[in-house]
Amino acid sequence: MKSAVLGAGSWGTTFAQVLCDAGTETVLWARSPEAAETINARHENPRYLPGISLPLSLTATTDLPAALDGADIVVFAVPAQTLRSSLAEWAPHIPPGALLVSLMKGIELDTCKRMSEVITEVLAVPRQRVAVVSGPALAREIAERQATTASVVACEDEADAQLLQQACHTPYFRPYSSTDVVGCELAGTGKNVIALAVGIAVALGLGDNAKATLITRGLAEIARLGEALGASFQTFAGLAGMGDLVATCSSPLSRNRTFGQHLGQGMTFEQAKAATSQTAEGVTSCAPMIQLARKHGVEMPITEVVAAVIAGELPVRDAVSVLTSRSAKPEWYGSDADGA
Repeated sequence: MKSAVLGAGSWGTTFAQVLCDAGTETVLWARSPEAAETINARHENPRYLPGISLPLSLTATTDLPAALDGADIVVFAVPAQTLRSSLAEWAPHIPPGALLVSLMKGIELDTCKRMSEVITEVLAVPRQRVAVVSGPALAREIAERQATTASVVACEDEADAQLLQQACHTPYFRPYSSTDVVGCELAGTGKNVIALAVGIAVALGLGDNAKATLITRGLAEIARLGEALGASFQTFAGLAGMGDLVATCSSPLSRNRTFGQHLGQGMTFEQAKAATSQTAEGVTSCAPMIQLARKHGVEMPITEVVAAVIAGELPVRDAVSVLTSRSAKPEWYGSDADGA
């Protein structure tokens, strides 16, 4: 079995390492000739994963047709908002019948489409050929081969979910299979937005009670949206939901939490963007997530506040008072009234 990973950022490089360590022949495509040369010569990606020794079996290239030639699994690892234009460029070279895998955790601006939907639309392939990887995925810890990271690989075709599961199963990376693509994608996107809120709270000096409240109520609102879009409620209680949310909101390695902290410390949007350096997907995904929520009549108060802060419509220091001034409600409410 051969795989091609398109995108040599931190998560793309790390997942290529995982595939190699699982015994899957893997080629990593990079836009930068310097990055490809360094990975091949020094077995390292110093820009994104300094100090990490990559497998000797991992090869990198800037030659897209060569990377995709004969690939059974094609993995997309680029910023969410660039996926559509990248797919248009890659489409002629993607092997027919390959399993297409999204590592992105975001929602497209303007269209409000999940990444799997963008892939099926641009490449004109059935949904059953698209898989996603979700769950706790702090790239640095996985690249260091810290035992044990558990994650979720989801595909509507259960056999393909299991194929991907086998292709990336290592002693330090344990993937569980799922058929709930919608739930995994919404959980992966929503947790980035909640991590922004947690980062702001940390910078404002709020304590563990506040962080716990944001995490649990954040999970509730993500699950409400998931339920409205047909996702399984169980997904949000598992690795793709609670697992990824806790990791992203708790770790200083999280770009989204870090971005939120920068905002909470008084940085402007542009200053926070420059200081974070890598893409914080929650920044661009919060607005389309709110559009989805409003379309389906779902309340997402934390996401609403984060979106307003990002858009410059709400001062950071007013964010807390907006949330705390909400009217009292039952803990569980949603489309089933007394349910989620």
